[in-house]
Amino acid sequence: MEDKEKRTYDFLDKLGVEYTRYEHEPLMTIAAAEELDKKIGLEICKNLFLSTRHSTEFYLLVMVGSKKFNTGKVSKQIGVPRMTFADDEHMLEFLDIKPGSVSPLGLINDKNNNVKLLIDSDVVNMEKIAVHPCVNTATVVLKTKDLLEKIIPACGHDFTVVTVD
Repeated sequence: MEDKEKRTYDFLDKLGVEYTRYEHEPLMTIAAAEELDKKIGLEICKNLFLSTRHSTEFYLLVMVGSKKFNTGKVSKQIGVPRMTFADDEHMLEFLDIKPGSVSPLGLINDKNNNVKLLIDSDVVNMEKIAVHPCVNTATVVLKTKDLLEKIIPACGHDFTVVTVD
């Protein structure tokens, strides 16, 4: 188990957050997670690491995996110019995660609040959420309420609710 994964579980345990852990082969895409979705009975969320065009602001968007991301619509909702996918170097620097492992749990590592969290309104209303524990060889299922009310505040972050069609 990698250090970053262990740190994630230690963080969740310290907060008293209950979770179920699933180990699996590396999952790089939502399509690759379809079998796991069936096994756990829950659609894994799509997590996108984004930035403004000039890489001056960074965002983590958590959305339902089956939805399509419309950069213009989300950009307009938060009042920033066109968003794009952020580079891997900033992902590693700010969240200590690699492509395919993007997760709101990466905010545990964002000590300087470089990344703003955006959560799709449908995710906010889900009872449970399935996300990676900072590696793509495992998935944790936890209560969405715990993510929103315990984990994110404990990371020193807040979030903005957006509507992704």
